[in-house]
Amino acid sequence: MSPQSGGGSAPPSEEASTRQPGAGASLAANIAAEVTAFAHEVGSSDPVTVVGAQTHWHVGGRPHAGTREVRAPAGVWEHEPSEMTVRCGAGTTVAELSAHLARTGQMVPLDPADDAATVGGVLACGFSGHRRLRYGHVRDLVLQTRHVDASGKVVTAGGPTVKNVSGYDLARLLVGSLGTLGLLAEVILRTLPVPAASQWLTGDGDPFAVFDLLYRPSSILWDGRRTWILLEGDPADVAAEASKLESAGFGPCDGPPTIPGHGRESRTPSGLRELAGTPGGWIAEVGVGLVHRDEPVQAALVSSTNAALMTQLKQRLDPHDRLNPGRRAW
Repeated sequence: MSPQSGGGSAPPSEEASTRQPGAGASLAANIAAEVTAFAHEVGSSDPVTVVGAQTHWHVGGRPHAGTREVRAPAGVWEHEPSEMTVRCGAGTTVAELSAHLARTGQMVPLDPADDAATVGGVLACGFSGHRRLRYGHVRDLVLQTRHVDASGKVVTAGGPTVKNVSGYDLARLLVGSLGTLGLLAEVILRTLPVPAASQWLTGDGDPFAVFDLLYRPSSILWDGRRTWILLEGDPADVAAEASKLESAGFGPCDGPPTIPGHGRESRTPSGLRELAGTPGGWIAEVGVGLVHRDEPVQAALVSSTNAALMTQLKQRLDPHDRLNPGRRAW
């Protein structure tokens, strides 16, 4: 990772560029003027918090009263379809990012409940969407970040290509940290092709049997009584998998159920079986282990070893607790 302060390049144009193979320099070649301006706004003295769309403002507690609010830069700045990478400001809404990528048949499966959420907000909360079963945790989509540290400097972490694997993985460490270790300014994300076909099905069948029956479903949701399945991919493959489900009593539906947003509980994937027969008000992600509940969930206890490690990291990266004071990521 490398800290930089001041300088910066000329700002990217307001209309994001979509580079063709071999056209221009690396996505990470320059620091956008917007990022440098954001660093100046964050400064190095008083308590500060980044405000996005506030769709998950309740997660981890609210910042202390009087904490100064700033907004991260927004905009899709560069897109390399052939490299399957995109560079954008952390304040960009998921809706804007998705619309831009859709023009070339690509996507980043962040999948927040409200696509008015910002990219930086989704990453800071570390909440993967309902397609995690197929696409993995949201942190796996992050290639490079630029964030502002507690001293007001711009820090670059990670690398701009999918092949980059070297160095300390500070970029992924920021995912789920609620802005307590650094304030996201810019990200480079891995893109994926938009599936050629997509089909939701629902029925009363056993969700665990469905998991064993299918090849790489994108989502299996279960509320203790009913199961919803999302199939994505090549049209012939989706049709073949859907046929298996229809033989088991499932049928097409318009989409998933409303996923509760007040509390999230993590279990082992096999531990979800214990939910059978329990009162409603929850939706479980089969194969993943997440349970979404209508009521707040008490945070799970962190081991003393992990708590000590995170406390040491916080003290090293933000010794005066000026980044999102009052919010707790662990």
